[in-house]
Amino acid sequence: MNKPFQKIYFDPYIFFSLILLSILGLFFLFSASNANISIVSQQFAYVIAGFIIMVLVSQPDPDIFRRMSGLFLIFSLLLLGITYLFGPEINGAQRWIRIGYVSFQSSELLKLAVPLFLASFLFDKKLPIQRKEIFISLVIIFCCFFFVFRQPDLGTALIIACSGLFVLFLSGLSWSFMGGSLILLIISSPFIWNILLHPFQRQRIATFFNPELDPFGASWNIIQSKVAIGSGGLLGKGFGEGSQTQLNFLPETETDFIFSVIGEEFGFLGVLLLLSIYLFLLLRCFYLALSARDRFCRLVIGGLSLTFAANLIINLSMVVGLLPVVGMPLPFISKGGSSLMSLFLAFGIIVSMGTHKKFLPQ
Repeated sequence: MNKPFQKIYFDPYIFFSLILLSILGLFFLFSASNANISIVSQQFAYVIAGFIIMVLVSQPDPDIFRRMSGLFLIFSLLLLGITYLFGPEINGAQRWIRIGYVSFQSSELLKLAVPLFLASFLFDKKLPIQRKEIFISLVIIFCCFFFVFRQPDLGTALIIACSGLFVLFLSGLSWSFMGGSLILLIISSPFIWNILLHPFQRQRIATFFNPELDPFGASWNIIQSKVAIGSGGLLGKGFGEGSQTQLNFLPETETDFIFSVIGEEFGFLGVLLLLSIYLFLLLRCFYLALSARDRFCRLVIGGLSLTFAANLIINLSMVVGLLPVVGMPLPFISKGGSSLMSLFLAFGIIVSMGTHKKFLPQ
């Protein structure tokens, strides 16, 4: 029987799915950036580093992640505090830590730290989980959400909240509690609108319900996005031939709206190919969750997989006008080192949780 240190823990289905997504991402980014070699080369370097990180993170036993989850959460919150104190302000927001020539978004770590800690906290609790555990979990989720929301970064804050709520749901949260929480959220919506949301966030929501309210201002992005996707047809206009993209009508083509570039230049078939890879990747993760060795691993894989799905759904819904624009990259496709590294870290953890099994005595 192989000893743990003699085995390389590896999932070929996840590995090759991510290779395919990364290659497609570089290909799409080349067109979205108007053939900017510098941007594509930088993203390629992030991809290589990400795969190395994923392989390294997938090797430790899941028990190590469980024991270190509290320290990881504290470390992530400390980095967030450092960002508040020393991070540069870019476009009215403090989201980045800069060390020399390298900068990263500290809130990305909370996407991993929150579900890991909650899975560690809840995995051995009896079902259904008690009010005390629910209350503690919600306090942790709300605090992490609020700290990131105040940067302001609503998109990342929503994903962090989802990452914790998914683990809470998978831990045995009752439907009656979720229904009551939804009613409470609806009742408190006036307070959220008037007190918590920033003016630009309220404007985005208003233009979501009425895009013609400000067609050359706040509604410009979503209108151009719909035009780009709708004009792609079945086969698209061809690589580098998208008028909305190449003539700079469509903003943020390298990040939030790169899916619109794909829809315009590669059409329905290109979109279908990309979504098929995403679906296969998610189904593989759900399979690993069902076959994981214990409840902690199932909670972590399930929570991270559903968080990945939420990230994907929010971006797709945003660019087609089904949700307000919140600033959400398309996983493995959009430009950005911090979000890409956090995704590779997440899948490294998923592979660790899904491939490590308990060694039985001979």
